[in-house]
Amino acid sequence: MLQLKNDESRYGVVAQLFHWTIVVLIIVQFTLANRADALPLGSAKIAVLAQHKSFGITILSLALLRLIWRWLNPVPAEPLDIPRWQRIAARVSHIGLYALLLVTPVVGWLMSSARNFPVSWFGLVTLPDFIEPNRPAYEFLHETHELLAQTLFWLALLHVAAALKHHFIDKDNVLRRMLPVKLKQDRP
Repeated sequence: MLQLKNDESRYGVVAQLFHWTIVVLIIVQFTLANRADALPLGSAKIAVLAQHKSFGITILSLALLRLIWRWLNPVPAEPLDIPRWQRIAARVSHIGLYALLLVTPVVGWLMSSARNFPVSWFGLVTLPDFIEPNRPAYEFLHETHELLAQTLFWLALLHVAAALKHHFIDKDNVLRRMLPVKLKQDRP
């Protein structure tokens, strides 16, 4: 039977679905951004950037929903033998990841507004512009968006490395509690 809510030892299906969907969408985002960068200015590039914006708005929405779900469903307890500095590092990195999942798409949306490029969600809904067209603002927001995306990439990579360290070196349940399938316990 599926466990929808988190319990003391595992994340529930809803939290796992938010987590892994956002992971996949972040990979899609980096793929689309790299693809767009490689294209010359034209209709193909605009189409890829439109997809990039749509997925960005999706990530923003899912991250907001995930935060609400997290607030309503406390996270599973950490293993007791994790050093204090690692607990602090985990909290700081999670806050950073959530902040970047929220701020990066908003800055992208602002950037598009400043360039007078509409943001739509898969062609179904056109979102309002946040600011008036402004070339200097666009350039600043473009640089900021790229910096935030790079920071998200490196912080996500650190997150993956920490999860793998917990699983393969520490042999605790930190990674297992977010996996959609149950693995056998490494520790009694």
